[in-house]
Amino acid sequence: MGLILWLIIGGVIGWLASIVMRTDAQQGIILNVVVGIVGAFIGGLVFTGGSINSAPLTVTSFLVSLVGAIVLLAIVNLVRRGSVR
Repeated sequence: MGLILWLIIGGVIGWLASIVMRTDAQQGIILNVVVGIVGAFIGGLVFTGGSINSAPLTVTSFLVSLVGAIVLLAIVNLVRRGSVR
């Protein structure tokens, strides 16, 4: 059950991050899940509030994961296009 919740919350986080970074039209469901989970990992490394990967689901862990996903999309945009959109 934890894996299913992890995938759903990761997908929501990836989707919200792609809306913020205006890359939603380029991504599908699978990529949103990947961005959400990897972004949560990055957010957990950078911030001490925990992320959905290591802490229980709270508003703080959700926001940390969202910021990590936004940072991940900004890095990807910087590498692909040479500018953060």
